[in-house]
This record gives sequence, structure tokens and C-alpha cells, in this order.
Amino acid sequence: MIDAGIDISKGYPEVPDYNKVPIYLDEAFSIRNEDYPYIERGKHADPEKKALFGAAKEVIDLTKHIGTEIVGLQLADLTDQQKDELALLIAERGVVFFRDQKLSPQKQWDLGDYWGQIEKHAQVQHVPGLKGNTVIWNDYRAKKGMNLTFKNANYCNFGTGNKFPDRGNQVWHSDLCHEHQTAGYTHLHLDAIPSVGGDTLWASGYAAYDKLSEEMKKFLDGKQGVYCSAHGYLDRNDPFAGPKKIERVHPLIRTNPATGWKSLFVNRNMTVRILGLSPVESDIILGYLYDVYEKNADIQVRFNWKPSKEGYGTSAIWDNRVTQHRSIWDHEGEELRHGTRVTSLAEIPYFDPDSKSQREDLGLPLDE
Repeated sequence: MIDAGIDISKGYPEVPDYNKVPIYLDEAFSIRNEDYPYIERGKHADPEKKALFGAAKEVIDLTKHIGTEIVGLQLADLTDQQKDELALLIAERGVVFFRDQKLSPQKQWDLGDYWGQIEKHAQVQHVPGLKGNTVIWNDYRAKKGMNLTFKNANYCNFGTGNKFPDRGNQVWHSDLCHEHQTAGYTHLHLDAIPSVGGDTLWASGYAAYDKLSEEMKKFLDGKQGVYCSAHGYLDRNDPFAGPKKIERVHPLIRTNPATGWKSLFVNRNMTVRILGLSPVESDIILGYLYDVYEKNADIQVRFNWKPSKEGYGTSAIWDNRVTQHRSIWDHEGEELRHGTRVTSLAEIPYFDPDSKSQREDLGLPLDE
């Protein structure tokens, strides 16, 4: 941070002024509640990605369905054409990784700003002087009272409807799906990584959709769900009722504007219910859809962050519209794990009934 010119003399990370943190549900809901112009940078990029791939030493697909690693490029030095092609690659492959990165928080912020409106979270600690660049540091959160242990780290992945609280992002989730314009590309850069452990998992929403039967696809196409915020707020008209979460309605199946492919847009942490169904029906179907994401290892990638060069960091950039992810706290805080995250908000989620699934568009079999 000091090398990047970040002033940490007043402490690190910078904590939001709690006098400015929204308390009431209506004021929290009003944040970013209006349409914001969004340009999908990957939509008109070169599908062969010649500028990006031509400058790389190696491009490695880590699994068949999700996850690609690019070797030999510095994110801080990308041209606009390469950024556009990278956006398309992320939209296609779900998540793209870069090891051995020298990346300042300012350069990370600039890249996120190129891809969309940067989300600036009112409650979350961030890099000093750089709102929107969130600090990812469970050791800090533990010192502030987060009770994260070997036994309870994964409770959040059992049950539906936020039955068990998430601690340290161990639950399968997509970022900020309660927003009016939900998260598009998220860029997490880790500069302190355990020697063993601290991996992250991602799962493909394209492949999850194609795992469904054709009849289930027809049932879900066009259906809408309710998505909630991670934080709760007081109802101004009933403040003693306890905290309530922001809720917004989005399609359960959404079309990605860069690829035109359908993706299953649900996650255990923030999808509350399916509109038009009884609570029992909704819970049963959502529980199954969570399992499709979480139990199919062939549509997942597990990434170990460790760079090959000492003193360098590692970046992962993913598309929240077409993936879920979760961190793994197996190092139990014995070694430092620290990073910074920038999330670019995308379009208002939509479903195009004429869009195709990934396998359908690529001509792959859709056998039952």
C-alpha cells in the first residue's frame, strides 16, 4: 500500500463514517435505485481475442466448462482493446486468473471503472481514500467480532432462505444480486496468500442451466425471483420489528448480453423465493437449483491463489451474472490472507426468450 502511495497513517483499512451509513430500509433502497448507463465492453470485442491472446505467453483452460488462466500479461498494462476482449473471455469462461501481478489499488480501481459503475458499499471497510476498493481480510473481521471457526465455517451452506448466517464468505453466492443493476465483473486481487489453503471455488451458471431437464428449463424460463441484500435495515414505520433486507425482483434465468447465453441466476445466500409459487414449492425448487450449482463438480473450478513469484499477487476476475463462488477457510487464520476487491455493476437483469443456452449455441448434445 505504501509503494502505491496509499496513506495508511490514519489506520488501515479505512472504516466508513457510521454517521453516513444508512439505518433505514427506504434510504438504503434508494441508493443506486435509478437506471445508470451501462456499456457491455465484451459485446463487440473480437471473438478470437487476438490482441489479448497474442500478447500472452500462455492461455490455459483449467476445466472444460469454467476457469481460464492467462500467463505473461500485466493487468495494469492492458490496452482498451485487450480489456474489451478480456471482458468477453470472462463472460464466456466465467472466471479468468492472472498470477504474478504487480497491481496497485488505483490500477485495479481504474480497470473496474472501465467495465462499469463501481459499487461503493456504505458499510464495508476499504482502501484509504479509495471507496469502492473493498478490503478482503477475514483476520480484521475476526478482530471486530466475527465468530468464524473450523466447526461453523460452512453452516451457511446447509438449508435454504438464509437459515444459517454466512461467516467470511464461505457460502455459495453471487455478489450484489439485490441491486437495481446487479454486479457484473468482480476483480479480487490477493497480495497475501497462505502457503497452503485459502482456495476459492466458482461454478458456472451456463452449465448449471444446461444440467436441467428441458421441461425444467421451460418451467423456469421467464420466472422471476426475489433477491435480498446481505445487510439488514430498520423499517422506518416499524423500527421495533427488527432488521429487514432490501429485496428486488429479477429473472431466475437471465441472458448475458456479451455472449447471448442463458444462465441460472440463483444462489443460496440471497435468493429468497420464486414469485408465483407457494413458499413450500419455492423452497423445494430453490433447494434443488442450489444443489445443481453446488453438487456438480464437473461445472466447478477450484483455484489456489499462490503466485509463482515471491512478492507478487494474484488476480481473479469473474462475471457474477453467470457464476457463483465461495471461499474456503481451511487455513483457519494461521497465515495471512489479504486482498482488495472492485466490483463493476452491470445491466438491469433481463431474460431474452430468443436467447440460447451455452450448449445449444455451441452445438453440444442436450441429452437427458
